[in-house]
Amino acid sequence: MGEEERQEENEQPNSHIEPTETSESPNKQEYEWPKIRFDVPPHRTYHFHKQFRTGPNPNNFLKGVKWSPDGSCFLTSSEDNTLRLFSLPDNGSSDQVTACSSASEEDSYAAELVVSEGESVYDFCWYPYMSASDPVTSVFATTTRDHPIHLWDASSGLLRCTYRAYDAVDEITAAFSISFNPAGTKLFAGYNKYVRVFDVHRPGRDFAQYSTLQGNREGQTGIISAIAFCPTHSGMLATGSYSQTTAVYREDNMELLYVLHGQEGGITQVQFSKDGNYLYTGARKDPYIMCWDIRKAVEVVYKLYRSSEYTNQRIAFDIEPSGRHLATGGQDGLVHIYDLQTGQWVSGFQAAADTVNGFSFHPFLPMATSSSGHRRFQIPEDDDEDLHLRGDENCASVWSFSYDITAGEQS
Repeated sequence: MGEEERQEENEQPNSHIEPTETSESPNKQEYEWPKIRFDVPPHRTYHFHKQFRTGPNPNNFLKGVKWSPDGSCFLTSSEDNTLRLFSLPDNGSSDQVTACSSASEEDSYAAELVVSEGESVYDFCWYPYMSASDPVTSVFATTTRDHPIHLWDASSGLLRCTYRAYDAVDEITAAFSISFNPAGTKLFAGYNKYVRVFDVHRPGRDFAQYSTLQGNREGQTGIISAIAFCPTHSGMLATGSYSQTTAVYREDNMELLYVLHGQEGGITQVQFSKDGNYLYTGARKDPYIMCWDIRKAVEVVYKLYRSSEYTNQRIAFDIEPSGRHLATGGQDGLVHIYDLQTGQWVSGFQAAADTVNGFSFHPFLPMATSSSGHRRFQIPEDDDEDLHLRGDENCASVWSFSYDITAGEQS
């Protein structure tokens, strides 16, 4: 798409996202999360692998998966620079849904939307108040190599607008990580030793720029590879860097509060606990997810093991909506579940035959989705041969957990 077309899209009034009320209704406050039973292996409800293998790349492995905030669909990112949106069928009653099995030659159903980027996708995220019933808010953002940040319409697949950052010689520089703030008004993007903040309602090249290094050279060096906000609207955010450090800032003025050291590799993910008191960090070629108490921030509370010591891949973890358990993938194809109150392993299940690099809990149902795959290298004489991948390799799956419905405590 040319620069003139992008500027025209940036000027379109429907590219703006209206602010959403953040106050919760009494009905939402009374909602009780289903208590997921992790002692019972989950059921594979839907499975997808065939549509990831239709392109010229025989090893089109997945790189991540994320549920939408309203739970109506999930988004996958893969090596072919493509994002695919899969809608969740209503109670599995869709006529297009086929029987699910990892050994099946057919996918459960086709992706509803396919968005192709020009280069490798570094990161993607949903607008926090996304709702499929409100087309104005139904958007997600992506950042790719040598490209500006794109805001895509999740209903039509059209490009809404772009957010462009320029370097010292006025050339477009790509963000390595992106995240909306909890209010949905700002888009934070991580660069090499910089965080740039865009106003969601003002696409284009206007942004605020903050250096992650202080005047005395203290702070956070390297590429800012992960960004996460505290879910309790406390005004804090955490950034991870490939320099093996994690920093915590104030959102309003990017004041550095403290820097955490301890990971053995470059940080690939940071995530706050649901109550905002703890921070979880994961790194590449590091077999442990570290839990930090941000009220003290002096030592690690505990470490959670996962099989990731031999890969540079981003291997994602996620915390269930109730905030009690964390799930993470690994190179062994297993998804491990940990109790966050004790830091103890609870259970695990086989999600794929290769690396499980993405795992995301549904925002309110006892369900989750996983993505798998890794880079495979062929010897020269075998370039023309098929990889003979199985159905449980380079795949995505939706899982349904058993659960208990318990009455909440009366206040």
